[in-house]
Amino acid sequence: MDLFEDPIPGPDTPGRNAPEFTVSELSGAVKRVIEGEFGRVRVRGEVGRVMIARTGHMYFDLKDDRSVIASVSWKGQVAKMPIRPEEGMEVIATGRMTTFGPQSKYQLQVESITPAGAGALMAMLEKRKAALGAEGLFDAGRKRPLPYLPRVIGVVTSPTGAVIRDILHRVRERFPVHVIVWPVAVQGDGCAPQVTLAINGFNAIAPGGPVPRPDVIIVARGGGSIEDLWGFNEESVVRAAAASTIPLISAVGHETDTTLIDFASDLRAPTPTAAAELAVPVRADLLAQVAALDARLIRAGGQTISQRRQRLRDLARALPRPDTLMAPARQRFDQWADRLPGSLRGLVVHKRLTLNTLSAGVRPSALTQRLGGARDRLGVASERLMPGLARTLVRQRERLEAMAPRLRADGLTRARRDHTRALTEQGLRLNAALRNQMQDHHRRLDGLERLRQTLGYEATLARGYAVVRDASGAVITTAQATRQHRALEVAFADARVDVVLASAGGPTDPGHDGPLPEVPKPAARARKAPQRQLDDNTTAPRQPNLFDPD
Repeated sequence: MDLFEDPIPGPDTPGRNAPEFTVSELSGAVKRVIEGEFGRVRVRGEVGRVMIARTGHMYFDLKDDRSVIASVSWKGQVAKMPIRPEEGMEVIATGRMTTFGPQSKYQLQVESITPAGAGALMAMLEKRKAALGAEGLFDAGRKRPLPYLPRVIGVVTSPTGAVIRDILHRVRERFPVHVIVWPVAVQGDGCAPQVTLAINGFNAIAPGGPVPRPDVIIVARGGGSIEDLWGFNEESVVRAAAASTIPLISAVGHETDTTLIDFASDLRAPTPTAAAELAVPVRADLLAQVAALDARLIRAGGQTISQRRQRLRDLARALPRPDTLMAPARQRFDQWADRLPGSLRGLVVHKRLTLNTLSAGVRPSALTQRLGGARDRLGVASERLMPGLARTLVRQRERLEAMAPRLRADGLTRARRDHTRALTEQGLRLNAALRNQMQDHHRRLDGLERLRQTLGYEATLARGYAVVRDASGAVITTAQATRQHRALEVAFADARVDVVLASAGGPTDPGHDGPLPEVPKPAARARKAPQRQLDDNTTAPRQPNLFDPD
């Protein structure tokens, strides 16, 4: 009998004899029926809502114009998918039908997904291209120029393919430089993450480290179908190429193949070989160009020297000859040279005549007489000099001896007077300083006294309040406490008064038969705070002046 068939047919039959199932049993029976009928199916439809959970599982819908099937793909299956489904994409999903009991629904557990034809891939490619282009990843202003002569080239490609051999051969042929190869898978599931990691890895190399940092990066792959090249259309690869700080050349596929990395790279090469040609110039051409420039430099230097020499000749023609410049000076020199001997002879004759005229009045006898007179005067002066010096010395000694006692007395008196005056001035300044210091202390003490009076209870008593104490001096604050004492002391602002309570046993007290004996009342004691006068008229002993002569 079928599990879901009513054992008692009939429209009015209540079915009381039908077996009863729990919810879990019924849900499990439905699950077994669906999984038994649809063990493995292939479903073609359009991808609807797509959601990837934190665990990595992917939930999406497959739909056509009339129905929708909920689909799920676990984390391990998602990692193996060559193409991730996107909303609006037409795909063929392979999997098996199952149910989800907690929500009472059936779903397709998808194991693999393939696009439903090249048209779907191209549509998804155009959609992704438009989305990335809207972010500005393909803008021409973001592209960087390639270095003219790179020292290190980084190549991202398969290490076993013909692409790397073509690139190395072309680089070695044109201009040998250092090439670093980052091996990656160029198709399949691992292509996109490995290419992304390679681009980011080259950019992460620090300049000047043990591994040289590339000056330019080449991402290369040979030709293939759109499915083979699909890894270079992934969003992660495009974003890594756009974010690369090292100039990047895209050489994926043949000249007719186009991938999204071509739009994000700084330069697109039609083939990997062309990428190597764009990365480095031809060394022979550079040598020829340097030789040509060297020849041009030599010719230009020779022409410049010839032009300057000719210009110097032209300027020299405009200058006068040296003989012409020196002829007037030479002529003047000859004239003075001819006149010099006659002038010297005339000067000698003139000087001889002058000497003869002066020497005519000079005789030896006259010189002898003058010399003798000078010698006599010198002798007389020398005879008078020594007695004069002796007399002068005696007078100076006597004068000094006469002035010595007076000098000693006057000097001591003057020094004592100066010291006395200085000592008196110091005493006056010290007295003034002590007086100022005492006045300052008086002012501070007065301020503290005013503060004490302000904070003390005496100021409160001056406003009409009083303080009540018992015989021991303790303060009484309540009327109940006064019944335990007979004599009290009341302190007012000006004095203290002792009082006796009549209610403590006086005539008005009903518990007492006769008059109380008289209690001697202590005389009123006026206790005033002593006032200190710290002015100039105080009676306190005054400090004597240390410098007062009395």
